[in-house]
Amino acid sequence: MLDLRKLSRFLSQKTRQLATVGAKGVICNADFGVIFKDIMENLILVRDAQEHDYPFILKLSPNLAEVAQLEWHTDDVVLKMQDDYISEMLTETSKPNATFIAEINNIQVGFIHVRTHKDEISGETCGTIPLLAVSPKSQSSGVGKVLIEYAERWVKKLGCRLLHLEVFANNNNAKGFYENLGFKPETIHMIKPI
Repeated sequence: MLDLRKLSRFLSQKTRQLATVGAKGVICNADFGVIFKDIMENLILVRDAQEHDYPFILKLSPNLAEVAQLEWHTDDVVLKMQDDYISEMLTETSKPNATFIAEINNIQVGFIHVRTHKDEISGETCGTIPLLAVSPKSQSSGVGKVLIEYAERWVKKLGCRLLHLEVFANNNNAKGFYENLGFKPETIHMIKPI
């Protein structure tokens, strides 16, 4: 799926650049070729994940485990938990769920897994995002936001009014990212090594 807002902003910017160039009387086909190339190179496409995407998804597991920073668990235990969790989420289930891949120039740059979930407070069916990861080189490029927006639309189509997610308490970057998108803490799961 095209990120239409990003495309619109990009086209507006390029139109202003062309207007500036046009005011100087120098517009040529090469300018349009460069603009089209820029658009295509920056376009984020989102599609349903296929089985051949699973190695890419699993390759991001160490990145997800690394941000946990749980001093009471070894890195190996956290990585195994993350690998097992990804495998569990990708296993077929009767609950509505979907995994989406973000691509730029036919290169996988991120994924999101979304499913239905029973809200622990109201008991209603809501959406939940158990997994979201963007490749390190593509972080801060809008990929995560596009994937969240895609998941929101998927959940809304199911008639849900809430979207839930969990984030490791020490992952301040992710918490800030989610808060900027309108997510708010509801409960806090705490633990103490004894």
